[in-house]
Amino acid sequence: MTNHTSDPQTNNVYSPSVPELIRQMKKKGQLRFFMDAWQDYGDLAHMKFGPQEMFLVVHPDAVRHVNVSNSDNYDKLDSYDGVRELLLGDGLVASRGDLWRRQRRLMAPFFTPRAIEQHLPVFIADTQAMIDRWHGLGAEDQPIEIGDEMMLLTAAVILHTMFSTESSDDLLETKAAVETMIRYTASGQANPIKLPRWMPTPANRRYFKARELVHTYIRMLLTQRRSLPQDQWPDDLLSKMMLTRDVDTGEAMSDSLLRDESITIFVAGHETTARTLTFMFYALSQNPHVERRMVDELSSVLGDRQPTTADLKQLPYTLQVIKETLRLYPAAPIYARDVVADDEINGVFIPGGVRVMPFPYATHRHPDFWPDPERFDPDRWTPEAEAARHPYAFHPFAAGKRICLGNNFSLLESHVIAAMLVPRFQLRLAPGHQPQVVMAGTIASKNGMPMLVERR
Repeated sequence: MTNHTSDPQTNNVYSPSVPELIRQMKKKGQLRFFMDAWQDYGDLAHMKFGPQEMFLVVHPDAVRHVNVSNSDNYDKLDSYDGVRELLLGDGLVASRGDLWRRQRRLMAPFFTPRAIEQHLPVFIADTQAMIDRWHGLGAEDQPIEIGDEMMLLTAAVILHTMFSTESSDDLLETKAAVETMIRYTASGQANPIKLPRWMPTPANRRYFKARELVHTYIRMLLTQRRSLPQDQWPDDLLSKMMLTRDVDTGEAMSDSLLRDESITIFVAGHETTARTLTFMFYALSQNPHVERRMVDELSSVLGDRQPTTADLKQLPYTLQVIKETLRLYPAAPIYARDVVADDEINGVFIPGGVRVMPFPYATHRHPDFWPDPERFDPDRWTPEAEAARHPYAFHPFAAGKRICLGNNFSLLESHVIAAMLVPRFQLRLAPGHQPQVVMAGTIASKNGMPMLVERR
């Protein structure tokens, strides 16, 4: 029986030996392992693994405490060292302190709802290119890996909006290299056995080759752009970052920060959105009544034409489908914060120096806030339903001051892609396939998501 107590007791501490932890993780996978811990130990499950001590944060009140009410006490310290070193550098997701505040202030204007609307033509053009390609698939009657397709689409979008990339070869090469860096970082975070990075293992060699390719590519773009008069620079995110200045000091971003923010935007802006779209198509394939209602809305508003900003406001149910996908399948199922000083959450002592793990995947299934939580129901997202619900029962982009800066970008991009693909194609799981939902850095299907594409 699940123990979902709002006043958790931590007398029972889950403290397996390290070999037992490794065995359980291997047997269950991380996602199932942490879900079982929540079900067995409650909404603030206290866990010890050798020298590592952590608390799973599930209840919305605790989510608010960590992310909003006492957020200064929950920072990105050593839990993000690997991400900083291997992938994002001092980009917004991993930076902290005064640097983070400065970068957030510089970057925020580029990601307001109005600012991201200017990227609508890119969303539409890249989605149309996929539509044109998919029209050639219908007669083949062979499943496609929808996760790969969505990753390709969202990578095209982010590289076009970030760099105005024209070459498909550059796009594919850069995409592959960044994804190699992501996989390497994620596997290092999950693996309790750390091999030195100087060892010439195949994984190490692949990682350093990919990192050099990405860093060289961004240096080349910066050099090329600076060789042109500013009035010839493309109006993309890289140009905006190069031109922005700190209001207090007048300083521009350094080349290393431009590189780190570029990688951060790509990492945060393509994989997570691709996961959301992949699981949206899965959910639609399993809920034909939802799909019919979504198609009816899209057909009545758009007909055969491409969406405008005004059209999107007339497509509320389509956005509700996306939000319900984010509820059941949040792209980042769990995230970490390090406790700076001793604290208390819901009457439970939280010692400084430990780690708390806000767990959206579980929060989004908490039966006190989500009746029949495993049911896919976009009507949970009517304005009335949202207003009546605890504001921190849903945190797929984290929350508070460190909420993902690209959340509006991702929602608008997903809205446009769904509005263009769903009325034109029906996707069905390959016969006999049952996805195995896991956490591998982001949420994923361990055995893929092969789907048949049929024209409507």
